[in-house]
Amino acid sequence: MRKTPANITRLWQLISPALPVGAYSYSQGLEYAVERGWIATETDALDWIGGQLAQAQATLDVPVLKRLYKACEQNDYAAFCFWNSFLLAARETGELLYEDRQMGQALVTLLRSLSIELPADWNELPNRVSFLAMFALAASNWCIRVEETASGYLWSWCENQVMAAVKLIPLGQTAGQRMLLALGDLLPEAVETGFVLEDDDIGRMNMGFALSSALHETQYTRLFRS
Repeated sequence: MRKTPANITRLWQLISPALPVGAYSYSQGLEYAVERGWIATETDALDWIGGQLAQAQATLDVPVLKRLYKACEQNDYAAFCFWNSFLLAARETGELLYEDRQMGQALVTLLRSLSIELPADWNELPNRVSFLAMFALAASNWCIRVEETASGYLWSWCENQVMAAVKLIPLGQTAGQRMLLALGDLLPEAVETGFVLEDDDIGRMNMGFALSSALHETQYTRLFRS
């Protein structure tokens, strides 16, 4: 029997819902969109998540992930710090920034307990490290190919969004699996789009997403963290 490479199992570990970083507790504005009636059906949810995948993840997170991964490979911690700061500055709302920092710090704690080597000047980044930066660091350390790292990261993001939609609309589990099947088909294009972007083209302009996240911060009742 052909053995599964160790780096693939490490990727599965990184994108598992069991990873103790709290990703399941955030909806990234989707909860407000459901509350306002912008998202009411499976089709609505798929359009919303697919739109974020193409207009935000593919044009911001994926190209920054590629650069963070390269910085880790080359032991270029100045570049690592630059792109980490760039990503945090690109988070449009306090909610999104808090989420990224909280999950990043949780992954720092986990990786330290797993004896993963952190940047030599880590003391300069105590509470302002992004989850994506630590994800790239772990993947580089475990020799996961950057293309697989990006695909895995996007899959994990899609899965969290779909599970939030299943709870909020609500939808059945079968609907959730249909959505994941459709979103999975979009991942190769999202990775390809992000990998060819030049530095000056990185970013996103998605006002509906930013607005829903900002308004979620003061939503009267919430299932997800703000």
